[in-house]
Amino acid sequence: MRVLLSTYGSRGDVEPMVALAVQLRARGADVRLCAPPDPELVELLAGAGVPMVRFERPWRSWVRPATPEQRTRRVAEFIAAQYDTVLAAARGCDVLLGAAMSHFVVASVAEVLGVAHRSAIFAPDVVSDPDRELWNALFGPSLDAHRRSLGLSRVEDVGRFMFTDQPWLAADPVLGPWLGAPGIEVLQTGAWMLPDLRPLPPALEAFLDAGEPPVYVGFGSMRGLAEDMARVVIEAARAHGRRVLVARGWAGLEVVDDGKDCFSVGEVNQQALFRRVAAVVHHGGAGTTTTAARAGAAQLVMPQAGGDQAYWGRRAAELGIGAETDGFAPTVESVSVALEAALGPDVQAGARAVAGWIRGDGAAVAARLLLGPGSGSGTALVSGGRGDPAGSGQETSSSGTG
Repeated sequence: MRVLLSTYGSRGDVEPMVALAVQLRARGADVRLCAPPDPELVELLAGAGVPMVRFERPWRSWVRPATPEQRTRRVAEFIAAQYDTVLAAARGCDVLLGAAMSHFVVASVAEVLGVAHRSAIFAPDVVSDPDRELWNALFGPSLDAHRRSLGLSRVEDVGRFMFTDQPWLAADPVLGPWLGAPGIEVLQTGAWMLPDLRPLPPALEAFLDAGEPPVYVGFGSMRGLAEDMARVVIEAARAHGRRVLVARGWAGLEVVDDGKDCFSVGEVNQQALFRRVAAVVHHGGAGTTTTAARAGAAQLVMPQAGGDQAYWGRRAAELGIGAETDGFAPTVESVSVALEAALGPDVQAGARAVAGWIRGDGAAVAARLLLGPGSGSGTALVSGGRGDPAGSGQETSSSGTG
């Protein structure tokens, strides 16, 4: 069976699809993944042994649109950057599955080729976004213009077009439960986690062994951070007598002085690292939130963008496994107060308790559903039609009730 996965975004949008690809290949499927050609993403796919179809334009090259007019134009640009590549890669495939900005093209490709497709989201608030009512006006013109050029009908409901009648929610049902929304039926599989077996670098191991667990600070692919973000968080952690581990990320964060209580790292095994830190300060990405929760690490979420980051901050606070604070205009005082909560005994205990509830089999569940009965042989057929899942929802880790 031939499967094409497609995603256009940062590591948080790519790594879950790699996890699914690994599980599909283990079940005998022929899988390829369309993804941006940023070097760390190329390395990620190569390390997992997943064949990659590269888009021409790296994800780093995009600048976040500031106005509704720019958002409308950006959709046309996203389509132009992906469609031909996805169409060529999808020929001869049995099923397509899209995520992130590939939602704008996968449905049309599937319609042109007459094959089944699925839609994956990584946070429940994506499909219950209150701005969804504006999507037809914002995104409809670009989608309709492209579909007219293909001889396809216009889009009546942009949200339903992109996510189908039954999107797959690749989020842990404890961290991100589906609570329901009118007219939407979600199939929750659990988070798609890629096991990371890499050892931590010796210098990092030495820093961790040299004192009490540090506070980890990292903002992943976020680039437009407050100018003094590193200084603010480091000073806030120092105010609590804590050492600090700074992840450079795409913003290039660095330690602010030569103090021996700080250490900077590049891309490392977070699954191993987060088990050895006092707290994880981050932007609220779905992947970082889930990895920290599985590791039993308390979290301080400082959202840096729209989308699901504020949602994950709220969930960390609601579950008692973390705290949240303003990430756009942070001060030493505001971060110190929030960090005090994250380092408190109740949150620390809550984080350790919730860690035992977080499942790690979401990608395996999704692979079984996508391939259908008898997927171990890789010869099962996928049932067609939007919103018609290939498999029984009873196999999922959550039926969507949370």
